[in-house]
Amino acid sequence: MSGAGLGAARIESFLEMMAVERGAADNTLQAYRRDLDDAARFVGGEGGRLAEADTDTLRRYMAHLDAAGFASSSRGRRLSSLRQFFKFLYAEGIRTDDPSSPMEGARKARALPKILSEREVDRLLSRAEAAAADPELEGSALARARRLHALVEILYATGLRVSELVSLPRSVLRQRSRVIAVRGKGGKERLVPIGERARDALNGFAEAARLLPGAQSPWLFPAFSESGHMTRQSFARDLKALASAARIAPARVSPHVLRHAFASHLLQNGADLRAVQELLGHADIGTTQIYTHVLEERLLRLVTDHHPLSELAED
Repeated sequence: MSGAGLGAARIESFLEMMAVERGAADNTLQAYRRDLDDAARFVGGEGGRLAEADTDTLRRYMAHLDAAGFASSSRGRRLSSLRQFFKFLYAEGIRTDDPSSPMEGARKARALPKILSEREVDRLLSRAEAAAADPELEGSALARARRLHALVEILYATGLRVSELVSLPRSVLRQRSRVIAVRGKGGKERLVPIGERARDALNGFAEAARLLPGAQSPWLFPAFSESGHMTRQSFARDLKALASAARIAPARVSPHVLRHAFASHLLQNGADLRAVQELLGHADIGTTQIYTHVLEERLLRLVTDHHPLSELAED
């Protein structure tokens, strides 16, 4: 594939992720495409490719927009598009750094992650469990229902990235330990606990899938219709359908939202931020600190409920 073709493919992959996993609207996707295509033309004019651009190149691009008379709001939107794009490349392991991070404005407070309440997650899991236990299902329909049940149970139990989840090896089934080894960004391996509910759902799926095509696949969650493992896009679509069945707005649910719910619910129930960092596989504690609002709420409740001055104030 030519350099230009590869660059365009990276942008298409990013847009596909935004559409499927984040539920981005068509006009939002078109805006991202315009912004990234414009940046790619600028970088291409310098003999490079956008996906390989460094921080200095991006700064020259932003200076070019300023010199061309773009309003600060328009420049801000372009920079936001670039940040999302490079965050995606980093998450996918295509890049080992984020060249947009050091740029001015990159350190602004990040938006709080969207999460589901514990009650909503329980509804989601209960609906998946009920579908997996439907006595009228058989064959591939039963295997698909049990696969989805296993996926959501494991995702909420572990907080894995969706790419880590769908690419788990089949050898996980042979492990009797209460933890599984996960290979994350940069090939780094970490151990993640897996509870009995998730293990039971996984065993139920394995039993239903053993006679189907792909049963001998090296992947824990094989794609039944083709070779390889289930794609994250397929899982995201199935998850949105499950959300609808559980009477939760599909736009509010994605694999990433369940990962956020895992982290936030742990912190709400007393977990340490460093422990959550380790479980999520964040190299930098700063990435995990998007959840500090949860800690602040917990500490405020602690003082309100237990500090004697708080009781005096109420009297």
